Amino acid sequence: MKVLWTPSDDFISQSNLHQFEGYLKAQYDLKFKDYETLWQWSTDHIDLFWESIWHYFDIINHGAYEQVVDREDMPGTKWFVGSKLNYAEHIFRHKTADRPALIFANEQEKIQPISWETLTQQVISVRSFLIAQGVQKGDCVVGYLPNIPETIISFLAVNSLGAIWSCCSMDFGTNTVVERFSQINPKVLIAADGYYYKGKSFNKLESVQQIAQLIPSIKSTLLIPFINSDLKKNVSIHYWSDIMAKTNNEPLHFEAVSFSHPIWVLYSSGTTGKPKAITHSHGGVLLEHLKYLTFHNDVKKGENFFWFTTTGWMMWNFLQASLLVGAVPVLYDGSPARPDLNVLWALAETLPIHHFGTSAPYLTACMKQGLTPGESFDLS
Repeated sequence: MKVLWTPSDDFISQSNLHQFEGYLKAQYDLKFKDYETLWQWSTDHIDLFWESIWHYFDIINHGAYEQVVDREDMPGTKWFVGSKLNYAEHIFRHKTADRPALIFANEQEKIQPISWETLTQQVISVRSFLIAQGVQKGDCVVGYLPNIPETIISFLAVNSLGAIWSCCSMDFGTNTVVERFSQINPKVLIAADGYYYKGKSFNKLESVQQIAQLIPSIKSTLLIPFINSDLKKNVSIHYWSDIMAKTNNEPLHFEAVSFSHPIWVLYSSGTTGKPKAITHSHGGVLLEHLKYLTFHNDVKKGENFFWFTTTGWMMWNFLQASLLVGAVPVLYDGSPARPDLNVLWALAETLPIHHFGTSAPYLTACMKQGLTPGESFDLS
């Protein structure tokens, strides 16, 4: 087997996983000779491993769990029964003036940092709007949106209420969206008027109106004028700019929910029939995202975390999750090949990006064009 890369001693000693090993030694008197031994322990002692994760990441718990896991046979296993928590609350404990909350870039070569203050105020505004529309814990709110800051803001507002999020990318057609969202009876639709791709704008207003009409449970629509800021307003629709213009001095509250409470609904591809709704739990996603980003991706506070994705791919959920560990998610809206396939590598150098996530087809396309990003750009 050809070894492509071996970490240096410094890399290992500074890694998040090495820090966790030190924690396990100090708190539980556990020591492991290598990664395989640590992994084996985590599978042999499931309850102790996950409880150590809970304490290591200092989970904000508004209840008291009776046990870590009630049984090990699946399905039907229940975790941290009695705990009460909120995913978004763990994100906002990283609020700071030292760095932006997130960075937005697009194919128009726009790079826009969003401050934590702006993020917080806009989440409060969307949250107040949702409450006014009757959204409560357990209700579903859906998004038909591109990968823009308003999408994360909407999700955080929904999540703060203990409501359930679901989202489709704007390149999905009307029927494709309806066959997904109609399964979960959403109360509110949040949508943009369109999106950009390969230098063109695509107006989706008609699709937005059709989705709202074809899903009877949708009582309100909140529209973001993304491609047309001078949009003629429709009295039956609420507008992002209007709810942002309202003065709102209330603090941001977080509804604590049970560990197993649904956080969002994703969907299967639909290649074998109607897309299947896939529900993730609030606490399960929180612990898994903290674990994966910290140990597997070695993401550190203040680093810029990028993944090229649309909102219809589960990697969007992972991209926004980088906020949980104090990283800065980098959102990119548009084509990765405009003006050419070097655009994302150039962005990686400019910001810089510390964690670069993408798909195999993108890398294959770069290889076919003979690109050498490691030589053409400073990707150190």
